[in-house]
Amino acid sequence: MHFLDQAKIYVSSGQGGPGAVSFRREKYIQYGGPDGGNGGKGGDIIFKAVEGLNTLIDFRYAQHLKAQRGKGGAGRNRTGAGGEDRIIKVPVGTQVLSEDKEHVLLDFTREGQEELFLEGGIGGRGNASYKSSTNRAPRQHQPGEPGEEAAVWLRLKLIADAGLVGLPNAGKSTLINFVSNSKAKVGAYPFTTIHPQLGVVQHRGREFVLADIPGLIDGAADGAGIGDRFLGHIERCKVLLHLIDATGDDPVAAWKTVTKELEEYGGGLAEKPQILALNKADLLDDELMDSIAEDLRAAGAIEVLPLSGATGKGMDAVLDKVLEAVGGHSSIEKKDQLASGIDVDGDEEEKADWSPL
Repeated sequence: MHFLDQAKIYVSSGQGGPGAVSFRREKYIQYGGPDGGNGGKGGDIIFKAVEGLNTLIDFRYAQHLKAQRGKGGAGRNRTGAGGEDRIIKVPVGTQVLSEDKEHVLLDFTREGQEELFLEGGIGGRGNASYKSSTNRAPRQHQPGEPGEEAAVWLRLKLIADAGLVGLPNAGKSTLINFVSNSKAKVGAYPFTTIHPQLGVVQHRGREFVLADIPGLIDGAADGAGIGDRFLGHIERCKVLLHLIDATGDDPVAAWKTVTKELEEYGGGLAEKPQILALNKADLLDDELMDSIAEDLRAAGAIEVLPLSGATGKGMDAVLDKVLEAVGGHSSIEKKDQLASGIDVDGDEEEKADWSPL
């Protein structure tokens, strides 16, 4: 399934049905009179967050969504049937934005959340409703009121407890594959990950959801590389796990670059607690790792944890920190908002526990 996190759609509620003009004409009844019924109400536009969805790809092929119009009234004072509501199913984490993307109209943060967006038009009055002592045979009636329509943007922000950030090739995909059953693509070239990945991590009898987003580079906030488009997927995270490639040319510069891009993006990302992990520790000796960690602390980092996403060394210490920040859920609980095909791999083997450098 292709991943799509933004889509523009056009929605319109149903028009109300017209009222009827009708008169009783029955044998043996001397005076008939008007008996035209009212029209039915048009259908509403309703958004509903459901489980089983984690992309907006369906809206690429169905962009115009309309509710059913109400049926017209009929004789014998019969009211027309109301139009069927159009329920638009979206993933948990979806926001409905105005056409200019300046205003958040609806925000879906839990499964089953349902919101009325556009009301259908009211049905028109039939001629029976116009009858009076001075107007015994009215022929006037009302057409149904028109429905409402709008063009809106849907934007998906995945629901995750913790988010992975770092430069391209920092080892984020390798890590999420190791700690969960995610199948993120891994390659020795930049931007192997081109859309967010989710994985459910089990640790010490608890579980939390981890999100991996494409790597950031200098100028991402201005559109460089893949840009900052996917940073919205970690706005709801409680903590960020910042990975730095220990084998890179300048780990301190890498840390500063990502930190700067988070600050320039806004959305409260710079204020979120961060866990700094020096990745690919299996490729360097302890002395060199200590030296890099010291440089990072001198640049302003508070705590640096050594980690190997490939072998799992130091993973327990890092996951302990993440679990402390997010709280986690019992392993027997269902992570309802992620019931989108992500199963939990319960066979997590013991890994060596390293202390911070």
